Amino acid sequence: MSILDVFLKYSDMFWAGTKMTVSISFFSIIGGLIIGTILALMKISKVGAFRWISNAYVELIRGTPVLVQISIAFFGLPMLGINFPSMYIGGVSIDRVASGILALTINTSAYICEIVRSGIQSVEKGQMEAARSLGFNSPSAMRLVVLPQAIKNILPALGNEFVTIIKTSSQVSVIGMADLMYTANTIQGISFQPMQPLFIVAAIYFVITFTISCGVRYMEKYMGKST
Repeated sequence: MSILDVFLKYSDMFWAGTKMTVSISFFSIIGGLIIGTILALMKISKVGAFRWISNAYVELIRGTPVLVQISIAFFGLPMLGINFPSMYIGGVSIDRVASGILALTINTSAYICEIVRSGIQSVEKGQMEAARSLGFNSPSAMRLVVLPQAIKNILPALGNEFVTIIKTSSQVSVIGMADLMYTANTIQGISFQPMQPLFIVAAIYFVITFTISCGVRYMEKYMGKST
């Protein structure tokens, strides 16, 4: 059976796996961006306890494999009495999806924290002082003056992190989430074709990540022109 035959025969499964991969990556990235930004602000805070908490979080998460974090989120949290709703919506297991998104969010937030922190510190201190002299309080100056400039500086690094989390999401297949990698394994079993599903999945991953990379480059050019 050729690659095209496998793709056409199991196109519905590949499409479902693609939607799952994109969905969990999207929500993980949004969650990671929010938590990572909060951690970055804590890391540059003048309060020592905030800096300690942020540093400990980043070092712990970056020092452990994402596969371990996914396993802890799915198998470990229920043992601690933390359970996600055990139900199916549209054939999708909610507790598996929630565990996968939680683990990926925690993982990517540690890396985004460092990216955002470096972006904020790359903005000249005079920008904050100028905003304060115009009557902004410190949170408003950070939100309206410093962060927009920092985001422009860190956009390429954020784009790389977004691409990384999409590829990393393939590891949630170990807890039975029907993402692209899980779909490839399933089709290998029912079609007895060991390589064709993998080539197809690799091509789908490439299309997704290449599209994101092009989008990030376009945003970089757009923001550069608007300066």
